[in-house]
Amino acid sequence: MRKYYTRPCNFYYGNYANKLIKKKKAFSLAGNLNIAFDQLEIFQRKKKGIIISNIYPISEISILNKELRSVVKIDLKKITSKRKSICGLKFDHPQIMGALNITPDSFSDGGLFFNDSKAYNQADLMIRSGATIIDVGGESTRPGAKVINEKEEWSRIKNCIIKLKKNFPKIPLSLDTRKSFVIKKGIEYGINIINDVSGLNFDNKSFDIINSNSIPFILHHMQGTPDTMQKNPKYDDALLDIYDFFENKINYCIKKKFKRELIIIDPGIGFGKNLKHNLRIMSKISTFHSLGCSILIGTSRKRFIEHIVTKFDTPDRTGGTLASVLCGLLQGVQLFRVHNVKEINQGILVFNKILNTN
Repeated sequence: MRKYYTRPCNFYYGNYANKLIKKKKAFSLAGNLNIAFDQLEIFQRKKKGIIISNIYPISEISILNKELRSVVKIDLKKITSKRKSICGLKFDHPQIMGALNITPDSFSDGGLFFNDSKAYNQADLMIRSGATIIDVGGESTRPGAKVINEKEEWSRIKNCIIKLKKNFPKIPLSLDTRKSFVIKKGIEYGINIINDVSGLNFDNKSFDIINSNSIPFILHHMQGTPDTMQKNPKYDDALLDIYDFFENKINYCIKKKFKRELIIIDPGIGFGKNLKHNLRIMSKISTFHSLGCSILIGTSRKRFIEHIVTKFDTPDRTGGTLASVLCGLLQGVQLFRVHNVKEINQGILVFNKILNTN
């Protein structure tokens, strides 16, 4: 567990950001010259449950106490380093991951695409709507979901994966699974990225398969299991506890000779978190840049939106999803997992155009 955590803040965008970076008045965020920052928020754990934070201009880094200055310099190197492309995905602009649930019981679209032709057609629609990666899953991980047999899970997704790889060879496919058997089969059939919502905690064989194949993976955080995760989740501090989880997992992977650049982190909005936890994470999500990895968020249609809007809830929660996506975009999040690809892509394109016009 850390004592200090470094969050880039006070962001600038577009040409103005570029000018500030060139004049050395601000740093680039993750090597993206269109997002700059000139302040740092430093969180400090004092004791259990007590966190303090202070904001410093980057010009004051040199006058911080020795211990803090050392931490900040190491973190800044990771915060500002350019993220390398993964499977052709470049992280200097937002990327959209289309969620394809080939299940009878996923929380928002269970059963809608539960056959090969409907699943393929939905993936085709998402790609034509702007998705640059498709995340294929054959097991629901909604709150309360039970584990299904690994062979049943694979049988649900196999044919769709084959057809997508044949007809869209340049579109990366992500495999949403917790099971080493499914991971192994997926890699054999050309899957590009593994997305394990358990954070590699469900099956102790999973990481060995990922590592031996040097395949990129999404390191996702979940407290508990889908069956238990929403039963009174607790944290000392959701943001910093999840940061510690990521840092420990990343360090373990690096010790096993796995490259940091192949890891994407996802804080798991709604996975073992209540509204307060989700808002804490989203409002300070730029903290995770100091891990040196690209960041993904999956807020699409999540229940926290209903908890905020109450009587104004809608079935697709497109408005709430887009608002959370844009909040992430402002803090440099690079990848967004969504269901309504066209609407979210439209929002990102318009928002980015306005944001980057001087």
